[in-house]
Amino acid sequence: MADITVSLTVRDLTHEDLSSCAWSGSATHLVSMAKALDRAARGEVDYLAVCPPSGLPVAVGGVDYAKTPGAGTLWQLAVHEALQSCGIGTILIQTAEQRIRARGLDSAELGVEESNPRARALYERLGYVAYGSAPDSWEVEGPDGTTTRYGTMCTLMRKPLP
Repeated sequence: MADITVSLTVRDLTHEDLSSCAWSGSATHLVSMAKALDRAARGEVDYLAVCPPSGLPVAVGGVDYAKTPGAGTLWQLAVHEALQSCGIGTILIQTAEQRIRARGLDSAELGVEESNPRARALYERLGYVAYGSAPDSWEVEGPDGTTTRYGTMCTLMRKPLP
């Protein structure tokens, strides 16, 4: 088996990209992404896409600058399932951290579901340290199209950005 290298570009996600992001979640999730892009247009958030030469997003994630004073809060991080464990999430997070620094902020924060040890291990490898926990919830869409509120407990993590 030969190793193949593919160049990746990180850029701002656009509304036009959403039709190519169904892999990241349900129609309800795509609506929340569209609302986040509206917030990006107002400068409240950055929403990033990692793309191979095709230009189609294979990873996405946001940085919310309004949630925690003095920090950028990473959220809605997702890598296409077929491409997980290839370093793409690391590229996404490192670029998000660069965006946070460019705004003059000195820390990044995120919440990770306690039921997601794989993601938590990635964040710890990247220097994030747990400092607490908090409940979180969001709308999810069932197979029949009905939406319900999903609730979970998240570990809150922080990383200083020198």
